[in-house]
Order: sequence, then C-alpha cells, then structure tokens
Amino acid sequence: MEKFTYLESPVGKLLLFSDGSALTGLYTAQQIRTKFHSLAAEQECSSRDLPVFADAEKQLAEYFAGERTEFTIPLNPKGSDFQRAVWEHLRRIEYGTTLSYVQLAQRLGKPTASRAVGNANGKNPISIIVPCHRVIGANGALTGYAGGLECKKELLSHELRYSLSGQLVKC
Repeated sequence: MEKFTYLESPVGKLLLFSDGSALTGLYTAQQIRTKFHSLAAEQECSSRDLPVFADAEKQLAEYFAGERTEFTIPLNPKGSDFQRAVWEHLRRIEYGTTLSYVQLAQRLGKPTASRAVGNANGKNPISIIVPCHRVIGANGALTGYAGGLECKKELLSHELRYSLSGQLVKC
C-alpha cells in the first residue's frame, strides 16, 4: 500500500507518495485539487517519517533555496515503457534550460512522436524532481502543465534566477 504525506513549498502544498522505499508521486497544489480531491486537504499521514520522504523534503528545500540542481531520491514512477523513457529523458534536461516537445521527441529517437511525448509528459507522476516543467511549446510558449501554468512559470523563473546568479551548487 502506498504511503503519502504533504509538504509545504514556495509553490504551494505538495503531495508525495511512496511505495516505502522510493518516491512514486509528487503532485502540486493544483493537482491535489483536481486529481486527489477525495483525500482531505489537511489529512495527516503517519508515514512522514519514511526515509524517502525525509530525503525528498531535504532535497526539495535545497532546490527551492537554489542549492540543488539535481535530485538523488530513489524514484519508482508507474507507467508504460514509453512513458518511463520520456520521464527518464526529462531528468536529463539541464537545470535552468528548456526543450520543446519536438526536441524531446528527437532526443528519444522518435522525431515524429512529439504528441505522444507531450501526452507522456502530462502523465508524469513526479513533478519538479522529474522536471516536466522544463518542456515548452515549439514557439517558446509555456504550454500544458498539470500543476498549472502559474506553477510552471514560477519553477522556470526560479531556475533561471539561480542559474543566472551563479549561486548554484552542482549536486
């Protein structure tokens, strides 16, 4: 049975899920309202002491402080082989940079699959850590983010601010 907990963050409340050893989900406030409305917003979880939740809390705090550019938390997202391949490629997009869906499809070796890549990107169950917010439209527009476009804008602005300031510590 999956365990869950909530964390506060600069982009609002986050909902984390774990299978006990790896993170299986990380959802933003908008996703909590739309996808997890059956979970009481203030419901507490007795599994907050899971090591993976403690690691996630620490690493997310470092990320939001501008001290972390990569995450080392064990992950176990559920999805098809194609989705998992897309999510793995998302983790390779450098902090403070963006790619279009077309560019991501090309990196996957499937240059005509930008729509399928967009669909897999939209089903990413581990926001922020698997940085689907770094994928934008071919014209540079901020498009489709399950966590909400305001959250996407804030995450990209945050990364740009720290990557330009030179205050980053490569982890």
